[in-house]
Amino acid sequence: MVKKLKFSSCGHLRSDLVKDLNFGKMKHCHTWVFHSFNGVLVIGPLLLLFLVAIGSGYFYNAYSFPEPIVHENENRTSNLSGKCNFFDGNWMPDESYPLYNASECPFAEQGFSCLANGREDKEYLKWRWKPRNCEIPRFDVHEILEKLRGKRVVFVGDSLSRTQWESMICILMTGVEDKKSVYEVKGRKITRQIRHLQVRFSSFNFTVEFYRSIFLVQPGAPPKRSPKRIKKALMLDKMDDISKEWIQSDILIFNTGHWWTPMKLFELGWYFQIDGKMKLGMTINGAFKQALATWKSWVEKKVNTDRTRVFFRTFEATHWSDESRDTCNVTRLPWSETNGKDENLFSDMIIDTLRNVSNPVTLLHVTPMGAYRSDAHVGTWSDNPLVPDCSHYCLPGVPDMWNELLFTFLFSDQQYQIY
Repeated sequence: MVKKLKFSSCGHLRSDLVKDLNFGKMKHCHTWVFHSFNGVLVIGPLLLLFLVAIGSGYFYNAYSFPEPIVHENENRTSNLSGKCNFFDGNWMPDESYPLYNASECPFAEQGFSCLANGREDKEYLKWRWKPRNCEIPRFDVHEILEKLRGKRVVFVGDSLSRTQWESMICILMTGVEDKKSVYEVKGRKITRQIRHLQVRFSSFNFTVEFYRSIFLVQPGAPPKRSPKRIKKALMLDKMDDISKEWIQSDILIFNTGHWWTPMKLFELGWYFQIDGKMKLGMTINGAFKQALATWKSWVEKKVNTDRTRVFFRTFEATHWSDESRDTCNVTRLPWSETNGKDENLFSDMIIDTLRNVSNPVTLLHVTPMGAYRSDAHVGTWSDNPLVPDCSHYCLPGVPDMWNELLFTFLFSDQQYQIY
């Protein structure tokens, strides 16, 4: 089970120590008298040294740490200020990773299984995200399975959402004894184009689903008599028509961003539409902001957040070597610096939207943590090695950490506050 992070204060620890040693008000110190002179000679110096040591420690604790202290143990770190930014930290080597073997998980599609596709180095599998002032709790997969019993988990977004969906299934399958009890409901093989995939954990009566909705808003045919260059209209003021299928879920995770580029929009004949009218002069950034506003209105009006826990993941860092996205240099180790990859305008707009949404939505701000992971991309180790890939991540890999964060927010009392 994901353990709850416990918060306390240095003052509490100090007061407990004082109480135990009867130093609370120091008013009884004068009663420490020995009736034997010899006892005083023998014990007195020892007692004096003890009192000096304790007193020094007390005043050192009392006056030397104006900032909150962090106390660590094997499984967690409590930030004594009561706050934790899980998304500010570094990647640390950890031999307990990866969390699963992709070759034993039928839901890790071939295109993301880098080892199976010929990658020889394995260092990229051995990293754990470590926040600066706290710890991501280790989880017990069997207890997570029990907590998901009877639930419906839904991922909505593009292929990066699909990798997180696959990752979650593979993680959870490590705790299932009968692997055949986990299956895609309609027997479908995972492909890039299927709009809905539903994997059922029959022993625990829950499903983990993926809906392919790359823009979240509704694509459609352009109005009549539109310019010939317009092949598709992206209706920024309407949610995707399959959104009605997402509403009755218990856990709902969104992402979008990687298709909002000139190459995947304008060069393919996609343009923006609002209120039935094409907006040919609208920028991609402006359209993205409008789509997020439509999503925000939908969440506020349609989703019962008393039942459904809603998450939104920010833009996932990419590491292309040039703007043409023709060259992908996958490193052997993570970068030591973010090199500016920790900032992204789409992520900023997502954060601004979530800051103003009236319903509770949890932010998964993965942009900074992904910025370091130039080593973790698919590269040429995909099912099509002729097409380099510095957008998607290998499985196992970075998406597993997204799910560990998701479990932390779901099954502990942690909330990520947006400032």
